[in-house]
Amino acid sequence: MRDSSAGALVLFSGGQDSSVCLAWALERFVQVETVGFDYGQRHAAELEARQEVRAAMIARFPAWERRLGPDHMLDIRAFGAIGDTAMTSEHAIETDERGLPSTFVPGRNLVFFTYAAALADRRGLGHLVGGMCETDFSGYPDCRRATLDAMEETLRLGLDRDVKIETPLMALTKAETWALSKSLGGEDLVEIIVGQSHTCYLGDRGTLHAWGHGCGGCPACDLRAKGYETWIANGRPALAAP
Repeated sequence: MRDSSAGALVLFSGGQDSSVCLAWALERFVQVETVGFDYGQRHAAELEARQEVRAAMIARFPAWERRLGPDHMLDIRAFGAIGDTAMTSEHAIETDERGLPSTFVPGRNLVFFTYAAALADRRGLGHLVGGMCETDFSGYPDCRRATLDAMEETLRLGLDRDVKIETPLMALTKAETWALSKSLGGEDLVEIIVGQSHTCYLGDRGTLHAWGHGCGGCPACDLRAKGYETWIANGRPALAAP
């Protein structure tokens, strides 16, 4: 079901989840733009994958090309330096004293949505779309829907306008995310997710597995691979878009 009343700004990292969210938004909204954040990530692979995914979607889906607007890249490296995490520094990927993975960047999604909302306000876009999920995820507290509900209300009050944070993957497993990819764009979109998107924490683009590029050993690769294997074992079904 398309919403022609307001456009969408997709928080687009170039990873599997945000790529599926981009496809979801392109099916739903007549005007879609993307925004990425350079927060000093250890590896630039995801940032480089962003343009590959966009180009592949434009090439394979003419209807989406007509709806896909500009891409925006925001430099927030000063924020990333504050956290000093495994995502921005040469730290091991491990669990900290709070039980959180060292890849957790404190407040990252809150900052992302603040910047995205300011950009969306200027661009006249009423929906913010993010790939956050709390079904099988890394335990980040700012990925929970309760957190984003509070953020949505804060943005609505702070901007004095309606702001809607859309999280189409929130209740989906990684296997269901693969199934959603197929329902949105068939095998063409699945091929784009495998070949062009990037989710590996270590930035490995040298190895192409059945489920995509990655080192095959970090938590992000593990989640993606297990989801893909479950989806394959279930017969590669499609999933109705949420």
